[in-house]
Amino acid sequence: MATATVSKSEKSLTHWLRDAHAMEMQVAQLLSNAAPRIENYPELKERLEVHLAQSRRHAVLIGRCLERHGGTSAVKDMVGRWIGLMQTLSGLFVSDEIVKASMASYVLGGMEIAAYKILMATAEHCGDQETKRVCESILREEEEMARWLGERLPLITREFLSRAEQGVTAKH
Repeated sequence: MATATVSKSEKSLTHWLRDAHAMEMQVAQLLSNAAPRIENYPELKERLEVHLAQSRRHAVLIGRCLERHGGTSAVKDMVGRWIGLMQTLSGLFVSDEIVKASMASYVLGGMEIAAYKILMATAEHCGDQETKRVCESILREEEEMARWLGERLPLITREFLSRAEQGVTAKH
């Protein structure tokens, strides 16, 4: 969509695609640091590894959409990865890391869902059916992950509490 005059809506789409790309990079960074440390929650670990692969693929797909609209934001991507790393490192020092990480992942999933719904509406408004299609595909995966995690938050919490009561490492 590189034209002499770009509408305000198209500028918004490009800006929000940059945000989504940075968000996916941040999620990938966070998951790539957190998933390998999980030992006592094999189902959660497996699901986070699947979501890591999805997030990396989402970043590529959004990157392609963004290229059609003027490129990526190296600064936002770098900041997103840095924030992901800092969030992971901050979890190293709390005994209830697994519970807080699960809660944060659930909240972040909600933000991703909202971002893709906004992108779909904006892409449709701009007549960019390819970006809308990509966002619909990503949205389905994000909703599935949020649903899966939301259903398991009570189980993860009870498992953590049980391990903590037994004096077993409950951190990860």
